[in-house]
Amino acid sequence: MKYKKLGTTDIETSVIGLGTWAMGGWMWGGGNDSDSIAAIHAALDSGVNLIDTAPAYGLGRSEELVGQAIKGRRDKVVLATKCGLVWHTDKGNHFFDEEGKPVHRYLGEDSIRHELEQSLKRLSTDYIDLYITHWQDPTTPISETMEVLTKLKQEGKIRAIGISNVNKDEMNDYLSAGTLDCIQEKYSMLDRDIEQELLPMSEKNNVSILSYSPLAQGLLTGKIGPERQFSGDDQRIEDPRFSQENRIKIASMLASMQPVADQHGITLGQLVIAWTIARSNQMFALCGARNAQQANENAVAGQVDLSGSELDKISSALAAYF
Repeated sequence: MKYKKLGTTDIETSVIGLGTWAMGGWMWGGGNDSDSIAAIHAALDSGVNLIDTAPAYGLGRSEELVGQAIKGRRDKVVLATKCGLVWHTDKGNHFFDEEGKPVHRYLGEDSIRHELEQSLKRLSTDYIDLYITHWQDPTTPISETMEVLTKLKQEGKIRAIGISNVNKDEMNDYLSAGTLDCIQEKYSMLDRDIEQELLPMSEKNNVSILSYSPLAQGLLTGKIGPERQFSGDDQRIEDPRFSQENRIKIASMLASMQPVADQHGITLGQLVIAWTIARSNQMFALCGARNAQQANENAVAGQVDLSGSELDKISSALAAYF
């Protein structure tokens, strides 16, 4: 496993991180707690030390599972969680309903401090390595949000500050208000909007990038073929990207990349993750896993080096798809 410093900090962080959204159960067709804990243990055993969670993932359930899984190993974990999606107050803007509860976007000081204390309890720890604003709150000035995050860092309750789901102007405001260590944004072969503005800004300001959904919710693993059926509350049911027609196109694109994967003795999913990390020196990849096998498979990508010619072949395959 390769490691890099997180932003401006001295926190040595694995280039692969374990994302735990699906472990919360909501929007992913349910979950299995024992499998989730096994996935976390497998990730840690494979050299992954970055574990990413959030209160909104199952209204605290994901954090509770992570807390259980890392007992006795807390000092080996770069623990990331978030704030800004709340259900204890109606301040801010209503965003969505989860399990019958209204969830608001709110990043006022009172709420951030409340959220942090709740997260610390669920995670069974007294500090968070990386604290991230999950979604941005237009009702609270970014300068005020950054002020309380900086205070929490000075108090030793968090070690690094991150932001997620931002635009260029919001990122600039955070940079102007204090020390920003990372952004967490959707980024994959199919989602490359950050290459226009956020990625160059991150490289210029030594801000790490935690890419989420690098496998496009499983679409780029090569394992979700045209015949796959989705059920329950699985969010992919209504996603046009998961239409049968598009899955046929994706299968053709991935087939063009297969020779590169074969050359390294890795799966298509591992190749896609390795490509993601190779896109920038600031890039990390957050990969979800439902069980130990998936966690182990994802971790392998953290030791793959792709040559310039191999990256060119992948670019050609992508160009044919688009």
